[in-house]
Amino acid sequence: MKKLLLTVVLLSITVVPSFALQQSQEQDVTIDDYERAEQFLGKNTSAKVYNRVMGQSWSSGDILIYNTRTPEGKIYYKVNPQTGKKEKAFDHQRLAESLAEVTSQEIESEKLRLRSVTLTDGGKKLRYRLFGKRYETNLSDYKTKKLAEKKKRNEVLSPDGKKAAYIKDHNLWVRNTETGEHTQLTTKGEEYYGYATNNAGWVKNESPVLLWGPNSEKIATFRHDSRDVGEMYLYNSKVGHSKLKKWKYPLPGDSTVFKIERVIVHLGENPEVVKLDMDPDYHRSTISDHIASWGGRFLDNEWINDGKQLAFVSSSRNHQVAQLRVADAQTGKVRDVLREEVDTYFESGYSTESWTVLDDTDEVIWFSERDNWGHLYLYDLNTGELEHQITKGNWRVLDLQHIDEEERTVYFTGSNRAKGNPYYHYLYKINMDGSDLQKLTPQQKHHRINWSKSKDYFTDSYSTPERPPVTVVRNRDGEKVMTLEKADISELKDSGWVAPEQFKVKARDGETDLYGLMYKPSNFDSDKSYPVLNYLYPGPQSGSVGSRSFMPSRSDKQAVAELGFIVVEVDAMGTPGRSKSFHDAYYGDMGDNGLPDQIATIRQLADRHSWMDTTQVGIWGHSGGGFASTRAILEYPDFYKVAVSGAGNHDNRNYEADWGEKWHGLLKEKKGLNKKELERFAQGDNYDKQANQLLAENLEGELLIAHGLMDDNVPPTNTLLVAEALIRANKDFDMLMIPNVGHGFGYARNYFMNKRWDYFVKHLKGVIPPTYVIGKND
Repeated sequence: MKKLLLTVVLLSITVVPSFALQQSQEQDVTIDDYERAEQFLGKNTSAKVYNRVMGQSWSSGDILIYNTRTPEGKIYYKVNPQTGKKEKAFDHQRLAESLAEVTSQEIESEKLRLRSVTLTDGGKKLRYRLFGKRYETNLSDYKTKKLAEKKKRNEVLSPDGKKAAYIKDHNLWVRNTETGEHTQLTTKGEEYYGYATNNAGWVKNESPVLLWGPNSEKIATFRHDSRDVGEMYLYNSKVGHSKLKKWKYPLPGDSTVFKIERVIVHLGENPEVVKLDMDPDYHRSTISDHIASWGGRFLDNEWINDGKQLAFVSSSRNHQVAQLRVADAQTGKVRDVLREEVDTYFESGYSTESWTVLDDTDEVIWFSERDNWGHLYLYDLNTGELEHQITKGNWRVLDLQHIDEEERTVYFTGSNRAKGNPYYHYLYKINMDGSDLQKLTPQQKHHRINWSKSKDYFTDSYSTPERPPVTVVRNRDGEKVMTLEKADISELKDSGWVAPEQFKVKARDGETDLYGLMYKPSNFDSDKSYPVLNYLYPGPQSGSVGSRSFMPSRSDKQAVAELGFIVVEVDAMGTPGRSKSFHDAYYGDMGDNGLPDQIATIRQLADRHSWMDTTQVGIWGHSGGGFASTRAILEYPDFYKVAVSGAGNHDNRNYEADWGEKWHGLLKEKKGLNKKELERFAQGDNYDKQANQLLAENLEGELLIAHGLMDDNVPPTNTLLVAEALIRANKDFDMLMIPNVGHGFGYARNYFMNKRWDYFVKHLKGVIPPTYVIGKND
């Protein structure tokens, strides 16, 4: 799902088809091909790209520090956009020598790997992280000292840096970072009913989920109720007794799922917990299937009026209702502001929430797709009445970037408005009354934005999948102030690198445009015929292609193409970034997986290119892509001949509740089904139609399914359900269950990649693959 192999079970002995053996001489795959393929993996291509802007960090006074790789080594620069001056941020040799004394390690000046670099004390001191530790160097004499860690593991630091919140014994505590004093903030926490618990089922950790108040004197959080929620189980492999891992993990249709009881914690000599005067909310957010960001920020919460009030959104279990509310931080009294209800699912933005409260005017900017496109609306915070729509048209707002309340101007990223690829992102600004919409990033490319602290400047890095990035500094009106770097890929090209090719085709409906990338071998010969490989991630929360910015490697897609394949990926209907109807394409039918669009894409490309052999098509994906690739070979056996599936959520009744209930709807039993309709694997509900195991009898081609036995995101029972159904149907397939690894396959990543390459070579090209080990020289 969100967004290698140790062979444990061998369920079939693969026989290379006779037709493939006849082709084997002309499609021979050698060790040289494998060696060349490995050179196209990111670990090898990234080092051949120079002058990219990396590690950006804005300090006070709008001073930017970044680093870039050059053929001579890494250089750190300091930039002042107000003067247009760019210079080395420090003396690299002196800093390396100073660090060598402090760390007792030999450090080469051209290989400094500093992180989180900032200037302090008016630019006189440099702070940074190295080897996981904090350091400060005085730039006048290059004296370096190690700094104490303000934040320990599993803590959330307050805005003033003087407090760090953490969980102990299911209660919330705070540590004074200056004195080391620890204070207990809550007292009634207990197992499965604790404060600030970070558990969404599919992901969990020990850090608290909370939002610090602007003055560091309050915390918005919750009491997480999982007392009657069902459990999930895994066990490791070891000599002796295995260790059982169990945790709370709700599933679609469960009578009880995670809920949160919202509270505001007031710090001080006598901490006070104010429970909000409302019923518990479902563990849901408007932007994710978790209520926490990766950093532990409590999503859909915003302090207003200098921390006197808390604005937040309550979401229904099925994500169809979003209720904006405001709570009094002292009394806990809650009032409703506005409510939005949709027929499918409500989302409040693209990568983060795009709603915010305007304190000075008691208004709220609200994001909605009510007119089929993501746009911004202005509401009265007191009455909940709509004042007017801010943005409109057949294009979409992506994420709010900055609000200038004084100038009544909104800055946001958007897409689908400019000519060309609708997945290119641009920065826009518009007046709050909806007038004077301006595009601030003119190039017809994909733009990545990084704002200065004052929001007077931003870096704009623009590129395409084929063209490397140029990074400039612009002011808030979009005027270019200075150019920072132009990436150099000449060495990458000299090594034989070829860019993926962008294409546009029609979707299943014959009308909607789809956009994707195609990868051809670097030694491509148009007189030859190539089997086709289809990579996919069906979403619905993301698509196959990902960012349209430049990347020297996109996973191993170019690498596997080097073995004599054409690789195709496309963002099918049902994925985000465009209109609401495009995203809703297969709502309620997750088994669709965008596969009709994948097939339509490959057929159209083959009509254009005679060298694509659509009689030999393979497909692969991981997580949701594992679900979809298995679905492909089971539902479309006449088209897909080979599939490799990793960690698939093959039946979303066996995956966490929030996922299935958002994209497929709440589980509903079907009435009046007879015994024949309720066979072993059918459950008699609306989720039957998405379950891969129900299509096991359709398998005709070659299928390799794999799963990690310690996968606490997508439990391995998902793959075992399919395996059982295939065995009962007496179908030949290959399965690899990997001990002691989670969702990403851990130590077995390269092993599984190797097996996947071999599997496609053997079954699509009819060639016994050479003995080769990816990463043997790492």
